[in-house]
Amino acid sequence: MIDHTQSGNGTPFRDMILNTALKEQILDDTSENSSLLRIKKVLIDNIDWKNKLYPEEKEGDIRKAISFGRLPKFDRLQDRINGLGITVHDIYAAHITITSLQINNDRYRAVIRYNVQDHFGLDNKDIMKFKKFSIFRLWFVLQRFNQFCYKPFMTNIETTIEIEGSRHDSKK
Repeated sequence: MIDHTQSGNGTPFRDMILNTALKEQILDDTSENSSLLRIKKVLIDNIDWKNKLYPEEKEGDIRKAISFGRLPKFDRLQDRINGLGITVHDIYAAHITITSLQINNDRYRAVIRYNVQDHFGLDNKDIMKFKKFSIFRLWFVLQRFNQFCYKPFMTNIETTIEIEGSRHDSKK
């Protein structure tokens, strides 16, 4: 990412390590606001087990569950140490898609695709929040002073997660 930042061209950044970190973060989130756990609950609650399908009129329930859930963030203590806290920290945008859903008897299997973005750069809101830290003020100047041209850029991260469950799984 340092090389990408120094190139100063503002093109999007991708890295397999970030994709792996995103997957681990999603799978490790056991909070009640976990987007993945919310998706699982909505599937179990709404699958029409008799007809082996997910009712079209219940699609909004999935969207609602995700929107009230917690999007992946790299704001844990370990992320301050491993570099993810500065590299990504928060997610600016997310597109979560169930790419397949198979229902057989009392079991389901789903494939969920997470495409997330973060902007690697500082805006006015960031600089006001971190105004006591000189490194952020320097970073802000590097991004904006036309003699340096270290342009902000989007960090694109993606992962696919497969889940399985049963209609008898806990409906917490």
